[in-house]
Amino acid sequence: MKSDSSVRNDAGALAGIVPGVNLAAEPGRMDFYERARGRHLAPLWRVLHGLVTDRPAPRCVPAIWRYAEIRPYLMEACKLISAEEAERRVMVLENPGLPGESRVTQSLFAGLQIILPGEIAPAHKHTASALRFIIEGHKAYTAVAGERTMMEPGDFVITPSMSWHDHGNEGDAPMVWLDGLDMHIVNLMCASFRESYPGKVQPLARPEGAAMAEAGHNLLPVDAKYPAQTSPLFSYPYRRTRDALDQLARFRGADPWHAYKMKYINPVSGGWAMPTMSTWMQLIPDGYKTAPYRSTDSAVFTVVEGRGSSKIGAQTFDWGPHDIFVVPSWVAHEHSAVGDAVIFVYSDRVVQEKLDFWREDKSNAA
Repeated sequence: MKSDSSVRNDAGALAGIVPGVNLAAEPGRMDFYERARGRHLAPLWRVLHGLVTDRPAPRCVPAIWRYAEIRPYLMEACKLISAEEAERRVMVLENPGLPGESRVTQSLFAGLQIILPGEIAPAHKHTASALRFIIEGHKAYTAVAGERTMMEPGDFVITPSMSWHDHGNEGDAPMVWLDGLDMHIVNLMCASFRESYPGKVQPLARPEGAAMAEAGHNLLPVDAKYPAQTSPLFSYPYRRTRDALDQLARFRGADPWHAYKMKYINPVSGGWAMPTMSTWMQLIPDGYKTAPYRSTDSAVFTVVEGRGSSKIGAQTFDWGPHDIFVVPSWVAHEHSAVGDAVIFVYSDRVVQEKLDFWREDKSNAA
């Protein structure tokens, strides 16, 4: 049994202890606590306020990765390891508040993947869903569930759960994209599976553009069945997204908190394009400053075009094309643009909405 002094120090150090607990009486309870621990029991009143907080208390922090600073590391990685050896040559974006955990937020993964001309990232599949947001390069492809799509900067591409996928670069320059995955949500549920394909690439069963023909024109084949919650339209070209934002801005005033923000949708259900990660594109016009806003989802922002700055909590980050920054849960943020800015965003909002605990604050976001 611990000494009275150590018990008092331990009790006082418990950040989650219920304020009404009489700390002076705790030494007399320690024998009970020790016996209860032997039966795998623990007193809730000693940890309650650490488990049920008054407001979100994210461990992830505001952070930015400036592409000009991190791109040299991608190129150096290409000299050190092949895409085949690494399977996926990815530099993980680790949130400074979560070092060593391969997390960009507490629930999401982010990494920059690079493939050199002629390389192939071999086929595999896993429970975690993935998104690709293309940063730079041309003439590279991803093949998903037997259909290939070429990738261009600004494109948003989906890899659904347990779908075979491989990537290749048929161009003459490096191809870089942002990988976003829900693996930490999957691992929380202890539901992860993974398989490697017997060969480097999967066989193609559908011509390129088949998914777009079936689901990309506000029409669906009358007898088609889509049981999955993920959009059957797995590639969203940037040229279409940019045009949609421009058209919206022509007839609709800018929202005070978001300027112009359009979500990627599943054309079958009208809901989010992915069941575990919300994705949208945001246009902030030249000179516009958004009002302070906060929500319970932590979000990852990737700049496509333009320059500007974001105040996130007490910090201000200047950003430009291809920079990536993070806004943690319930941290107030506002953005301003110099020249029209376009930003791709993903978060765990869709999961929180399904569980009925997503919240936002547009009052003053104090």
